[in-house]
Amino acid sequence: MRTLAMKVLGSAEKLPKRQVPTEEVAPMCGIDVTEAIERTGVHTRYWLSEEEDPLVLGTQAAEQAIADAGLRPADIDLVLNASGTPMQAIPDGGALMGAALGLTGHFAFSLHATCISFLVALQQAAFLIDAERARHVVIVSTEAGSRGLNFDQPESALLIGDAAVAIVVGPADRKEQGLQNASFTTDPRGVHDAEIRGFGTRIPVTHAVHSPADFQFDMNGLKLLRSALTVFPTFLETIAPGFSNGAPGIDRIIPHQTSKAGMELMSRFWGWDRMTVTLADVGNTIAASIPLAMHRTPIQPGEKALLIGTGSGTHYGALVVQW
Repeated sequence: MRTLAMKVLGSAEKLPKRQVPTEEVAPMCGIDVTEAIERTGVHTRYWLSEEEDPLVLGTQAAEQAIADAGLRPADIDLVLNASGTPMQAIPDGGALMGAALGLTGHFAFSLHATCISFLVALQQAAFLIDAERARHVVIVSTEAGSRGLNFDQPESALLIGDAAVAIVVGPADRKEQGLQNASFTTDPRGVHDAEIRGFGTRIPVTHAVHSPADFQFDMNGLKLLRSALTVFPTFLETIAPGFSNGAPGIDRIIPHQTSKAGMELMSRFWGWDRMTVTLADVGNTIAASIPLAMHRTPIQPGEKALLIGTGSGTHYGALVVQW
């Protein structure tokens, strides 16, 4: 794959006002606090209050990222909403974001691949910028997973946090700067291991009263981990030879923040030194977790980063980006 020329110009994060320690969540799940932290690795997370709107949070992150890039909203050609938890069914969340930013005459839409939605969106932005079909693209991942938690399932209820992150990308200013490699695959065996069955057309919304569990997050964490152990080593070798045993040539590794067990799995391949881990402070923020970790990583010009993750037991994705 030839390098798709692009550059990360700016980034920003926006967290809900309410910080929620595990000491508060564990009793809701009927779990001892010490055990909860030991099992998940999460000490605290942020949850939206009832009056907070994930669209507002995402818009604020986008505005701050655009300013961080030294741009104005009018300079943005394309808005990509890359969120694992849709804000509403219709209209598209990208259109909502574009309207909230006050943009007219520009395109805005969503890319949805659950927890790796940001990776898919970043690749799409790189295609367009490299082809000179867009100059400045803002990618927004705004998550409100706390609103669909089932506290009878501690393994997921203890993990999930809310957040909004925005990344602005534009033309490269150096040779070889940009997206150097990408790999994506779907394992259909995991389609029922992490799901929210409701809010679509397969289950009428009227069923929510009698089967609320269909409208809450349902996860089989042990099965997800076993699948990852099987699929991940082979997937890593599709990115580049040797990536399942050290990731040669990579300076920074920015993974999706799945769980304590997931982070430990990642460390088996690469160790902890190059990995950015935000899980303990914000939990698993779904599609916002990779750009959030990226925003918090002091990546230097010339460094090469591996952005990598899994999504709902089915999607595996990775990008190699030269800063």
